[in-house]
Amino acid sequence: MDGRNTFYRMVSKAHDNAQFVQLEMDWLQQILKARSAINAKPDTANQDLLHIPPPELDNLESPYSDLIKKHRLGPEDRFLLILAAVPHIRPQLLDMFMSRNQLTQQIYTEFGGKKAKSHNGFIPTGETILFILAGNDLKKRFQYQNLLDGTGTLFKEGILKLSDVETDESFLSGTLAISREILDLITTGRIQKPSFNNDFPAQRLHTALDWEDLVLPEDTRIELKELEIWLKHKDFLLNEWGMGKVLSPGYKALFFGPPGTGKTLTAALLGKKMGLDVYRIDLSRLVSKYIGETEKNLGKIFDRAEKQNWILFFDEADAIFGKRTSVNDAHDKYANQEVSYLLQRIEEYDGLVILATNLKGNLDEAFMRRFQSSIFFPMPQAEERLQLWKNGFPERAQLEPKVNLMSLASSYDLSGGSIINVIQHSLLMALEHDDKIIRMEDITEGVRKEFQKVGRTI
Repeated sequence: MDGRNTFYRMVSKAHDNAQFVQLEMDWLQQILKARSAINAKPDTANQDLLHIPPPELDNLESPYSDLIKKHRLGPEDRFLLILAAVPHIRPQLLDMFMSRNQLTQQIYTEFGGKKAKSHNGFIPTGETILFILAGNDLKKRFQYQNLLDGTGTLFKEGILKLSDVETDESFLSGTLAISREILDLITTGRIQKPSFNNDFPAQRLHTALDWEDLVLPEDTRIELKELEIWLKHKDFLLNEWGMGKVLSPGYKALFFGPPGTGKTLTAALLGKKMGLDVYRIDLSRLVSKYIGETEKNLGKIFDRAEKQNWILFFDEADAIFGKRTSVNDAHDKYANQEVSYLLQRIEEYDGLVILATNLKGNLDEAFMRRFQSSIFFPMPQAEERLQLWKNGFPERAQLEPKVNLMSLASSYDLSGGSIINVIQHSLLMALEHDDKIIRMEDITEGVRKEFQKVGRTI
């Protein structure tokens, strides 16, 4: 029943949004018609089109109208917002800009805009915005160009952006883009969680485990508490106490230690406890042999993450932060550029960033000062391994009498991840037995397989 109620609430939000978005699009269409009429008669006074009143909000409740009220958006911002959304909602509304100059057989230069790759629609650019609002009036053009300098609410909050252009091109050639989260909000009324794909090369972490299932030394737990406290009180620290003037906006932590010691699980549990999404980025997979692709891939992640309060967990950090030698060739040069780009985005990110590595010694020491915390995840000791063995087997599973968990814990120095692998192996083998009893020989075989992975023998 709860699922059905949730569905109907989503439908209701989408319906409320549709009513208000239609009013906003009608308002945009009035502005476009007015610009078209003025353009057809060059001697017509170039009136300020934003004097055409936008729809009233007082009696309208929807996620879209709530967004406008929350950020106190005036006519200029509302115009930018609906213009950015239209290609995704009703692209034919901009077909008027697809007309071609009879002399050049190209879209009129003053219209700006670009043709979409996947459909025939028109994508507005900064130039399109200034054409609509200013036409040929140079004074108005300079006035409204201030809307695109990045200091406005929509740009500071990551709701809109102008795409990057080549260094020798006008920045107004950048396309006006709306964030996927806001587009979801003003259409369906609900922000969709991004899934791993080429446009978002990060995977959301989630776990059914709780903090009680995480076996760590007390020293490590104490250090992790600082991260939890920062997540809980960061807004008070930066805003109420004014430390935002002194401190960088986010928090950077390094998790280091052998594989299987709980680094990834800890990140997932932090998110679970604090009610935040955690996204894992494997840097060893993200680094590309093609120049510029690594920055592009990282940029997609940070662009989506900004203002979302996600925890970003970068695994295999030494793939990009490994020790560097002097610049001897083009490959070294671009590798350093990748590092610089990632450091810049991490410094600017306002949430928690965790970098994980198996060996701290693999990281360049120059990067270490950038971390507010450096937390060691050691191999578990015998007492901790015993707890892992006890926690790992399901309550309903039956162990044969000669299985001695204390002996296993003291005899085999396995990580928590390896112990889980051994337990899984023994459980699968038990399912093949008629009595479903877990046998010591299967556990021993599982241990042998884990040792073999790292070149060890029992």
